[in-house]
Amino acid sequence: MNTLVIVLIAAVCLIAGYTFYGSWLAKKWGIDPKAKTPAVAKNDGQDYVPTDGWTVFAHQFSSIAGAGPVTGAIQAAVFGWVPVLLWILIGGIFFGAVTDFGALYASVKNEGKSMGLLIEKYIGKTGKKLFLLFCWLFTLIVIAAFADMVAGTFNAYETVDGVTKLSAQATVNGAAGSISLLFIAFAVVFGLLQKKLQWKGWKEMVLGLACTVAAFAIGMNVPLVTSKATWTYLVFAYIFLAAVLPMWLLMQPRDFMTTFMFAGMILGAVVGLVVAHPKMNLPMYTGFHNAASGDLFPILFVTVACGAVSGFHSLVSSGTSSKTIANEKDMQKVGYGAMVLESLLAVLALCVAGAAASADGTAAVGTPFAIFSSGVAGFLEMFGIPVYGAQCFMTMCVSALALTSLDSVARIGRMSFQELFTVDDMEHAAGWRKLLCNKYFSTIVTLLCGYILTQIGYANIWPLFGSANQMLSALVLITLCVFLKVTGRENRTLFPPLIIMLCVTFTALVERVIALVKAYGAGTAVFLVEGLQLIIAILLMVLGVIIVISCGKELFRKKAGQETK
Repeated sequence: MNTLVIVLIAAVCLIAGYTFYGSWLAKKWGIDPKAKTPAVAKNDGQDYVPTDGWTVFAHQFSSIAGAGPVTGAIQAAVFGWVPVLLWILIGGIFFGAVTDFGALYASVKNEGKSMGLLIEKYIGKTGKKLFLLFCWLFTLIVIAAFADMVAGTFNAYETVDGVTKLSAQATVNGAAGSISLLFIAFAVVFGLLQKKLQWKGWKEMVLGLACTVAAFAIGMNVPLVTSKATWTYLVFAYIFLAAVLPMWLLMQPRDFMTTFMFAGMILGAVVGLVVAHPKMNLPMYTGFHNAASGDLFPILFVTVACGAVSGFHSLVSSGTSSKTIANEKDMQKVGYGAMVLESLLAVLALCVAGAAASADGTAAVGTPFAIFSSGVAGFLEMFGIPVYGAQCFMTMCVSALALTSLDSVARIGRMSFQELFTVDDMEHAAGWRKLLCNKYFSTIVTLLCGYILTQIGYANIWPLFGSANQMLSALVLITLCVFLKVTGRENRTLFPPLIIMLCVTFTALVERVIALVKAYGAGTAVFLVEGLQLIIAILLMVLGVIIVISCGKELFRKKAGQETK
């Protein structure tokens, strides 16, 4: 089948989902353009900052469009492209976008509270503590997986037969790394200028585009060729700054600049598919069982996470985006719209992988990032862009997919850790509690634990990411069910995705635990790898069960419409 036809079908479905289902939800729940949002009411210049709707959209999309939509869609293609496409479209429209929009909506209607504090309000303090612990453990997994992935992308060396030497991609990787560092520097400049000049509209776009072009122009000519270990330290230094600095100074301007890059990447992929319209060479369906991956249920649904539904997105919606929404009318665009755009990115990744596969259906060799990067770079070269420029651009793009999630998750991890120990009267709290709630201390603890997990490698930590991510989405959905019921709003549409995601995630975690136990029984397990995975998997299962039971009791106990918002 022609990949262009697949993309067009997907685009029509996603646009229709936003136009009809997204608008229907907004109408059912109620949007008040005249209401004073938390960003306006609690403006502190740090976390609560009234921001233009499209800038918040850029932050939301840049933060949620991490490694997941590319990695998941390509990895899951072992079951065939049709099941992957169907799950991306159905999941994106009826699962993921609803979860993201719902989390943003609930947070904005509750003074910008994070999901943990929403659970405290509607479920109870015990539920809040357990959920925050779950969230914090999840952020450690994301930090470890994505930091290791980014450092590996920028790494200029490779080891062959025990000998370490410069890789063939050393210059390209080093240039992409330099561009990333310059992006950070120019983002701060952009943030300071924007704060001083208060430019909006085309002026803001010109300033952002100028900073983006400058970062690429300098970085491509001054590559930083160094090791993976050095890049790991640099990545952690960056996400430390992102976690503690004001939103307007680093994260928002960087996300705004990154959106230009992502737009170029998506446009390059779309135009390339239009011009070349390659055939989808991957098989339509390979069967329910795959020898390497397992059964289609539940593996497909935890492998394709961010492109269809992701609990991490709700942490961004309620943790950062809800605190910057200046007008409620922007919520559908930010919450629902960013998700369906990410679903389109996942479809593009699937089509690029399908075009890169051989005519007999054999998938291209390499990591999902490498396959996607080389495929789109090839499209860009068709339009006369030099090979070096195309490779640098795409290497930077795929690394930025992970980096933009990393900075958000570091901030969310810090907040989750702080909220675990926060009490109502912090002014008179014990000294140890004030220390744990200090934003610098809590950030250091979070990043230190994440760094320890990086030592077992991205490939070993990734299997837990999908299961934990999807369980988080189920926990968010059940919390939203309680919120909507209590405030007299429509919540029945959330039950199907809630039940399905609970079945998927618990099945996947049980299967993972059984596999790890068997590895120990066979004597092939290593504690630093399988041991840590087993401990984290059991913790996630136990926490998930307790939270679901607590939330379920409150869902049936609460009276409909007892609170007005």
